[in-house]
Amino acid sequence: MRFELAATRDGVVAQHRLFDELAEHAEFDRPSRLGDWTVAQLVAHLTLSMSGAARYLTGSPASAPGMDTRDWADRCAPAGAAVDERATAMAEGARPAELRGALRTARLEAEAALAGVAPGFVVAARFGAMRLTDYLATRCVEATVHTLDLAAALGVVPPVDRNAAAATVRLLTGVLAERSPGRSVEVRVPPYAAVQCVEGPRHTRGTPPNVVESDPVAWMELATGRLGWAEAVETGRVRASGERADLSALLPILR
Repeated sequence: MRFELAATRDGVVAQHRLFDELAEHAEFDRPSRLGDWTVAQLVAHLTLSMSGAARYLTGSPASAPGMDTRDWADRCAPAGAAVDERATAMAEGARPAELRGALRTARLEAEAALAGVAPGFVVAARFGAMRLTDYLATRCVEATVHTLDLAAALGVVPPVDRNAAAATVRLLTGVLAERSPGRSVEVRVPPYAAVQCVEGPRHTRGTPPNVVESDPVAWMELATGRLGWAEAVETGRVRASGERADLSALLPILR
């Protein structure tokens, strides 16, 4: 997977701003769809994510990348308990005004760091050293998916930046294709991505016999466990055709 620097950088900045704007008037004691988390913990978590981005992008570079976006996706689940602990600790006892102020500060610091980082910078990130573009793609995933979470908690239409959505969809479809290589199923998420995956008879011409297609938001929610496969198909948010076009055993991609 390769990501274009300007687009991913713009996507991170824009999606961070959209999350900040959405949080500005949010009720922080509302429940979220993320287990026991309230909106306060969700905001705290993305604040910590933005702070980490500012810190990593202004710190000393690594000598060489040691991981890519698939490695990052593989390491998300084991870090879940630590993520929960940090977000809960930050939100506990904090007033909404304090959390909003911390979020705004972290966003502006991350934005400044992004403006000044060199294109060849190798990020010494928490899970391991990454190419700058790979790291920014993971920040697009983080910001976009949690904006969807915040919008769901508030009952509003999610604001999603096009560049951030493109990087998020490409990363999530790319990880699927790498984890389950093959050419028997084509996964389409227009206008951002189309990948072939799953072992089996190879498609050579014409319309592939096994196709899964969805809009970007449905795919992001499906790939991150916010939406189940059966519900997605039953409600028409995902269209699956062909006897191999059942991805339930391969999802979610991020846990």
